[in-house]
Amino acid sequence: MAKLVYLGLGSNMGDRRGMLCKAIEKLEARDLRIRRVSTIYETAPVELADQRWFLNLVAEAETGLFPMQLLGRVQRVENQLGRKRVMTKGPRTIDIDILFYGGSVIDSPRLVIPHPSAHKRRFVLEPLAELAPDLRHPVLRRSVAEMLAEVRGQALRKFEEGSDDHA
Repeated sequence: MAKLVYLGLGSNMGDRRGMLCKAIEKLEARDLRIRRVSTIYETAPVELADQRWFLNLVAEAETGLFPMQLLGRVQRVENQLGRKRVMTKGPRTIDIDILFYGGSVIDSPRLVIPHPSAHKRRFVLEPLAELAPDLRHPVLRRSVAEMLAEVRGQALRKFEEGSDDHA
C-alpha cells in the first residue's frame, strides 16, 4: 500500500536550481513516484545567517518504501549529489528532509516524522501550502495553512526562473 509523503528539498551551493532538479530526478523510481512539485522559493538561512540564501521546494510523492528505507534513499541521493556534513546548519549542495509520511508519527534516534521543525519554518510551509494546505499535522492537529499563518519573519520570495544562479 503506497503512502503519500512530502519531502522538503533545499540547496545553497553552486547551481542551486540544477541541484534541486537533479535530486528530484534521482529520487524518482518505481517505488517512489513524484506526483507534484511546488514552486521554488528563495529563502534566507534560518539558524546560521552568514551564508548564501537557499532555494527550497516541497515534493509530494507516493511510495511503497517503509520510513527507514525512504530515509536511506534520501541519504543516498544527498551523497550522490555531493552532500558533505561538515557544519551543522551550514551550506550544502542538497538537503532532503522527510516532512510527512502519511499520517505516521515516528520518533527514533535516526528518524523523526513529522519533521520536528516543519511547523516553524516558512521555507517548508509556504511551498507545502501550495500542494496541501489542508494537510493536518498528526501531532499538532493543525493544518499547513494554519501553521503557515502563525509563522513570523523568515524572508522568502518566489524564485525567478531567469535569475542567474551560478553566483
